[in-house]
Amino acid sequence: MATQSIDVKVASNGRMVLPASVRKAMGLHGDAKVILTVEDDQVRLSPMGHGVSRAQALYREHAKQTRTVDDFLSDRKAEAVAEAGEPSHSDPQGNPA
Repeated sequence: MATQSIDVKVASNGRMVLPASVRKAMGLHGDAKVILTVEDDQVRLSPMGHGVSRAQALYREHAKQTRTVDDFLSDRKAEAVAEAGEPSHSDPQGNPA
């Protein structure tokens, strides 16, 4: 979408209506949530789903290996044991020996 400026009235209770052309350009249909970002004296609206999609894409781009939550917890347990100076009594999967 090309940059455009639209005058929008803000009611005394803070409510405003996004024009249909803006909602369409943002891909908003029916009830929707947006992320409102305030930077200095400007406000940016982003569709909630776009932020999630961007985060997921970044994760997929940078994830080097497939790991499960159990793998993560096992690693943290081994680190805690090592920091405490205690010998580990579990196999590499975190199961007791």
